[in-house]
Amino acid sequence: MIYRRLASPLHAARAGAGAAWCLSLAVAALALPHPLALGAAALAIVAGGIAAGVRRALWRTARLALPLALVVALINPFVVRDGLTVFARLGEVPPFGQIDLTVEALAYGALLGVRIAVVLLCFTVLSVAVNPDEILRGLRRVSLRSALSATLATRLVPVLARDARRLDDARRCRPDGGGRGPRARVAVMRAVAVGALDRALDVAATLETRGYAGARRPPRSRAPWSRHDLGFTAAAVAILALTLVGRAGGAVAFDPYPLLRVDVGPGVAVIAAALIVVALAPLADRRGIEP
Repeated sequence: MIYRRLASPLHAARAGAGAAWCLSLAVAALALPHPLALGAAALAIVAGGIAAGVRRALWRTARLALPLALVVALINPFVVRDGLTVFARLGEVPPFGQIDLTVEALAYGALLGVRIAVVLLCFTVLSVAVNPDEILRGLRRVSLRSALSATLATRLVPVLARDARRLDDARRCRPDGGGRGPRARVAVMRAVAVGALDRALDVAATLETRGYAGARRPPRSRAPWSRHDLGFTAAAVAILALTLVGRAGGAVAFDPYPLLRVDVGPGVAVIAAALIVVALAPLADRRGIEP
């Protein structure tokens, strides 16, 4: 999944505002325990990703995240003994003792799995809809060398991937087929690692001759804020505020133990609806969008 500029408000916003929006939804998914609030965060990030034109990236992540969520949901009843509603008694299993699987542990495991999936979707939208070069450019005033190292690393990853494909093709073109199995893969990885070290030395020497070793902190750039920048920044602040209000007021409280019970009061309903509206509001303004 690689960033590509598209005609959407999220792509048009500056990297800091877009990243803040994605991360605020991830924080909401981690901090809001109620299923309705978590569902609102999931709906917001999925609808936002579709509005930003990154549906395929969301689908690819979902194909990996949903099995992971299912595994978490199935493992949790085996490691958590709380809950009163037993749906399976596995008996005495040394050295773990009596194992009783409860509906409450299964439900909470499913909630944990969905939370993981939502966080993965948030970071997927962040990686494909927010310009990584702008993020690294914003970090150069904090640490120029770290930002430069991260930039070079992200740029060299596709180069090394192409080297690996070419070396693998060359291996298979040998008369003996170049071998198969793990040994052949290790040989390709060894060749790629050696090539990566050579490239690193060449890049380091080039940067040193160009004076990057004595570089100083660059001046602050004062680009004017667009309405998309303000919209996504305000949405991120509002999402965090709703999360804090929900946690502090107890409106989104949820505890499946010892007996599973999901109370949907007016407080959690208002917070869930407000979370969706606030998160999707900046994506509704498509004026001045250029691909």
